[in-house]
Amino acid sequence: MGAGGWICEHSRMGALDAVAGRVAGGATVEFRPTGSSMVPLIRSRQRVVVAPADPSQLRAGDIVLARVAGTVYLHLVSAVDPARKRVQISNNRGRVNGWTGHDRVFGICTAVDGVPRAGAADKTRAA
Repeated sequence: MGAGGWICEHSRMGALDAVAGRVAGGATVEFRPTGSSMVPLIRSRQRVVVAPADPSQLRAGDIVLARVAGTVYLHLVSAVDPARKRVQISNNRGRVNGWTGHDRVFGICTAVDGVPRAGAADKTRAA
């Protein structure tokens, strides 16, 4: 998907899967997700930048692009389990999507509408 495309903040085999594939391949991607589950952190159609993540550096409060139970989400890390190399993913409305392994965390949101996310740049990985 080209930069500036509108896609849902969660997707079952949809547009976010294409973004996840690009990010997993080492690309930093800009897009405009739609939906309300991440308000006020991300509002519908705000431009986000997602870069490949170093999952071992993630902390609660980071916004990541991750696959949980077959669905790709742009949601929050709500808990970390370093011993089992996994993170819990939730939206910003209190709904827990579930736990997922580090291998299914593709990227971290580094900016929303041009405003850098504090600490996110330190959690990216080289391609």
